[in-house]
Amino acid sequence: MTPPSKKASILVVDDVPNTVEVIQRNLTAAGYAVLTAPGVHEAIRIAESTPIDLVITDWKMPKVSGIDLVRHVRDNLRDTEVIMITGYPSVEGAVEAVKTGVEEYLPKPFTDEELLAAVRRALEKLRMRRFGAATPRTPVRPYGLIGDSAPMLEVFKAIGKAASASATVLIGGESGTGKELVARAIHYSSKRSAAAFVPVNCGGIPEGLLESELFGYVKGAFTGADESRAGFFQTADGGTILFDEVSETSLAMQVKLLRVLQDREVYMVGAKRGRRVDVRVLASTNKSLPALVKKGLFREDLYFRLNVITIELPPLRGRGDDILLLAHHFAKKYAGESGKPVPRFSGEVMHVLKNGYYWPGNVRELENAVHRLVVMTDGDHIDVQDLPAPLRFCVAREPDLTRPLAEVEAEYIRNVLASVGGNRTQAAEVLQIDRKTLREKLKKIETRSGR
Repeated sequence: MTPPSKKASILVVDDVPNTVEVIQRNLTAAGYAVLTAPGVHEAIRIAESTPIDLVITDWKMPKVSGIDLVRHVRDNLRDTEVIMITGYPSVEGAVEAVKTGVEEYLPKPFTDEELLAAVRRALEKLRMRRFGAATPRTPVRPYGLIGDSAPMLEVFKAIGKAASASATVLIGGESGTGKELVARAIHYSSKRSAAAFVPVNCGGIPEGLLESELFGYVKGAFTGADESRAGFFQTADGGTILFDEVSETSLAMQVKLLRVLQDREVYMVGAKRGRRVDVRVLASTNKSLPALVKKGLFREDLYFRLNVITIELPPLRGRGDDILLLAHHFAKKYAGESGKPVPRFSGEVMHVLKNGYYWPGNVRELENAVHRLVVMTDGDHIDVQDLPAPLRFCVAREPDLTRPLAEVEAEYIRNVLASVGGNRTQAAEVLQIDRKTLREKLKKIETRSGR
């Protein structure tokens, strides 16, 4: 396990010295700062004089029980998490512990990894709550790009290298990840920044109009061509053109794009002579071009022409704390537009945003969700009940330990499917199973429900 970057302080409370010694040794080896106490009174004295991030307490101890310590922590140490350990596990005990405010309930005997996993989860919840209570720094990178995660730092590095070159760039990534923002960052960081940046929505222009829109046309080229008109390539001369979702172009148009890339010359519709253009070409796609090449839907020679420099944008769910940075950024943006105070997110909401939801629509979906929250929420605090239904499904609920395993599994699978808009491929990825296994589980669920 990688030690924490800053040592979290943990107070271990148990009247059995051997138990305390084992827990202290394991947590210290994992990089935590550990204090110990043999009982509740000693633990309270330590907590009153020393900042404590996490209390790990036994339940049954002489004179004063661990539940009483939990109540004291919840009433007086709001910036501290609690894990309850016990050698006398029961359903009633677990329910009481959760209702009292225990983050993790760990029955004895437990393994070293189970202990460390519970500690990591509890400290992550604490970090989420602190993150929501603070005003985080928003690291803004080239041209509106926001992020501090390792995958995005690699993207920023690639943008810098691409901006200093003149080669064609292929930008990949799921819908909503910010591919056009990356293309703009490359253009406006390059020597071509004073010239035009022209984005072309390949999927939004009808096939019959795409050629004339790209290359322009001369007067009389077709009915209605009353005058000559420059196309996107001529507009971008000296600058940059972006073929957004280039996979949507037809094979016939791909031949013409390939010719432009090879000859740097465009033929206006109806013209007999070509015109040389100095245009840097960028392309983006949310599909796998090699897969389309294998299916005969995309020309291999065009793919090689486009794929000189490749920048792959990570999905939002793989960007860690960037989700929280972006959420605060959008909250500030839309609060300013609506004249409302910038809202604060509760720790549980922050946990859902970062860890609970799949974000199939990526940054665009997050922005829309935060915009809705800012507009529709009264006051300056956003809590679980304010979340839209797909996100509320992802909130950890108080466990009902009397429910059968099959029922719990069925509910979890349904919630995962709801969070990804019913996409079974994405649901299988979240569940870490293959599609066949998911399909079989869904059949069993439907059979049990009588469908």
